Amino acid sequence: MTILCVRFQLPPTREADLPRLLGMLEEFTPVVQALPPDGALADLRGAERYFGRDAVELASVIRVRSLALYGVDCLIGAGPGPMLARVALHDAVPGVTCAVPEEQDAIAEFLADRPVGVLPGVGAATSRTLADYGLDTLGRVAAAPLSTLQRLIGAKAGRELREKAGGVDRGRVVPNAVSSSLATERPFGRDELDPDRHRRALLSAAEEIGARLRALDKVCRTLTLTVRYADRSATTRSRALREPTAHSPALTRTAYGMYEALGLQRARVRAIALRAEGLSPADQASYQLTFDPVDERVRRIEEVADRARAKFGPRAVMPGGLAGRAA
Repeated sequence: MTILCVRFQLPPTREADLPRLLGMLEEFTPVVQALPPDGALADLRGAERYFGRDAVELASVIRVRSLALYGVDCLIGAGPGPMLARVALHDAVPGVTCAVPEEQDAIAEFLADRPVGVLPGVGAATSRTLADYGLDTLGRVAAAPLSTLQRLIGAKAGRELREKAGGVDRGRVVPNAVSSSLATERPFGRDELDPDRHRRALLSAAEEIGARLRALDKVCRTLTLTVRYADRSATTRSRALREPTAHSPALTRTAYGMYEALGLQRARVRAIALRAEGLSPADQASYQLTFDPVDERVRRIEEVADRARAKFGPRAVMPGGLAGRAA
């Protein structure tokens, strides 16, 4: 194992700690790829030789340092490549690093019974399409004829999926930096099945993100939705906005669109998070003029509501869909 996938158990209120935690990883290796909002990939090939320890042993040191220096626990998956490390993360628990074996036969056995959706980049729609034809596990996908997969999901996607299901990991860790961003999360008191409550959580989160952006005189270019499930897995989707904005209705529409595209059916959702990325000063952003009097009135009302919230508290003014609810 040479690659670690680390997910720091950071609450949204401590998102500013992520760059420092990545800096801690860079004390072991300069090859660190941020996976906002709370994770990273680390290539430890050089570190294994330098420290004389394997990746699993180094993962234990990383966990102890994270707890000792920042009070943050983490989940860690290890594997021969980035994709396999990310799959291993699904089975990781605090205090124990889940490691994928290095032998090809053992890798195939490790993957065989896992659902297709654990692979990075495989969404709910692709998983449902494959499941309709009985291809609901990676072992079955790896054993399926290539022509069948290509007919179901496309030539390139089918070829790549079959390779990944068989344990072929062609990915690499690409060093990057954490983009300037704001995030908020809406946890549920119990695993929530009701789509209406999911949408209310999205509305509340988008309203908060918009208000925080406007308070900072910032706009965002991208919105990222993360849905965390009862089995501790998560789905993350990002969407570029039509134009940089801090306008809450625009953020809400985008969040709803990403949520609907997931096609969740009676999913047991534990938490929903939104992240605004690609922040820039509002006075440097360009806007498409609409000449729509309704849009102009909505933006003026938003300005008045912001002033009221600044004076009387965040719940002084809120959308009707959230009135009377602790969102």
